[in-house]
Amino acid sequence: MENNVPGPRRRGPLVLVGGPVVDQTIDRTLALRREAARGEVERLVRAAFTMIEQSGGLDPKVSDILAEAGLSNQAFYRHFRSKHELLVAVLDEGIRGLSDYLGARMDAATDPVAAIREWVRGMAAQAQDPAGAKASRPFALARGRLAETFPEEVARSRAQLTAPLRAALEAARAAGTLAAVAPEQDAEALYHLMMGWIEARLVEGRIPEAAEVERLEAFVMSGLERRAAN
Repeated sequence: MENNVPGPRRRGPLVLVGGPVVDQTIDRTLALRREAARGEVERLVRAAFTMIEQSGGLDPKVSDILAEAGLSNQAFYRHFRSKHELLVAVLDEGIRGLSDYLGARMDAATDPVAAIREWVRGMAAQAQDPAGAKASRPFALARGRLAETFPEEVARSRAQLTAPLRAALEAARAAGTLAAVAPEQDAEALYHLMMGWIEARLVEGRIPEAAEVERLEAFVMSGLERRAAN
C-alpha cells in the first residue's frame, strides 16, 4: 500500500523546485543582505567625505575612514576593491546631489531662458556657500587628477550636470528665444566655464559676492543672446 504521508522517501540530495515559499524566502534573505550592504556602503561614503572635508585633501587613509565609519577592513573590502573605488563613489554621490539641486532650481523656472540662468546661479552657489565651498575644495583642486585617473566617471559626471542645461538650451532654441544656440557644444563650454570659475574661487579661498555672480550670469546670457541676434 502506497504511503501518502509527506516527507522524504528516498536517500539523495534534496532538490528545491523553486516554489513560491522558497522564492519568497530567498527574496527576503537577499533583500536583508542588500539593505545591510547599502547601510555599510553609505557609512563608508559618508565617512570618506567627512575625512576629505576635515583634511582638505583627496587622499584620506583607509584606517581613518574605517574608524569614522565604525567598520572593519573586512567590511571595506566586501564592497570596494580599493580606496580609489570608494573615492569614485564619493564623487558620484556628490555629483548626484548637485544634479538634483540644479534640477530643482531649473524646474521652478518659468521658461527655458530662466532655467539656464538658474543653472548658472546654481553652479555658482557651490562657491558662495562657505560650508559647500569647504566640502567642494578638495575635489576642485584635484579635478585634473580625477579626470586623468577616472576619465569615464568624470565624463559621466559632466554629462549628468549638463543634461538639464542641454534640455533648456534645446527648448530655448525651439521657442526661438535663443534661436542660434548649439545645445551640445554650448552646454559643454558653459560647464567648463563654470567649473573653472568655481575652482578659481575655491583655490583663492574667497567667497564671491552676489555682484560677481550677477556679472558672470550676465556674461553667459549676453553671449547666448548675441549669437541668437546674428
